Amino acid sequence: MEVPLLLVDGHNLVYRAVYGFPAQIRSRDKKRDLTGVFGFFALLGVAIRDEVSGLCEVVVVFDGENGSAARKQTDQGYKANRPVDDQALEPIRALPDIKRGLDAYGIGWIEIDDAEADDVIATLVHATSGRQRLIMSMDKDFYQLLDIPGVRILNTAMRPGHRLIGPDQVRQRHRVDPSQWPCFRALCGDPSDNIPGVSGIGEKTAAALLAGGLRVQDLPSSGRLTGAKGRRVLYQLPQVLAWRDMIAVRTDVPLPPVVVGTPSPTLPKPAEVVDKLGLW
Repeated sequence: MEVPLLLVDGHNLVYRAVYGFPAQIRSRDKKRDLTGVFGFFALLGVAIRDEVSGLCEVVVVFDGENGSAARKQTDQGYKANRPVDDQALEPIRALPDIKRGLDAYGIGWIEIDDAEADDVIATLVHATSGRQRLIMSMDKDFYQLLDIPGVRILNTAMRPGHRLIGPDQVRQRHRVDPSQWPCFRALCGDPSDNIPGVSGIGEKTAAALLAGGLRVQDLPSSGRLTGAKGRRVLYQLPQVLAWRDMIAVRTDVPLPPVVVGTPSPTLPKPAEVVDKLGLW
């Protein structure tokens, strides 16, 4: 039986390392901020040690430089709210050293120039049926994959005992099925991707509209679009359908053979990774 596959949302993890790590890590001369590199390997190592039982295969997936271009053609506002000042680019500057560190210790990684990590991970999930697959990310858009047998989300930013997320947790917390996630988010919005949703439609109303397994396209004939909120949904339906398609992950990204089916080498302590890269 193949070992579990841990698919790591690389950009998500490095942003968490830079902005959420408990202490800043600097070079010995105090001139360089190493928090991104140190924190990335610290958080990844702890996740593997504490949350994954036994050996696993690790593949880190990064967003391509032009990965969001196709979605921006649909909506120029997609991710347009994300800052691009010097401080906001700190995680990006850490990426070359992170990739060198992954190579140095034999950890697989992949970056497709015109694909977002969400789509690459979704494609890998569909290409590895029969295996246990963990998606390490705080991005809730991966919830739409949780109806697939053997798939779970690992969010180590949550408190212990609640870090593994499956379909039951999505239903309990949001009152929709994982497969309804793109419709749900299209209605109530996703601030992280600058998708506003329909004005006045929050999570509770969106879940009520979709109750019983309905999709956005089912709503006009459902009898549920009543009152002012219903009229707003109906008026914005073409835009809501476009948002739904933007949120839905692709599962057909052409990929090189990055998954090998064998356990990844054990990562050392993050200080050793930084030392090996000559960054101290």
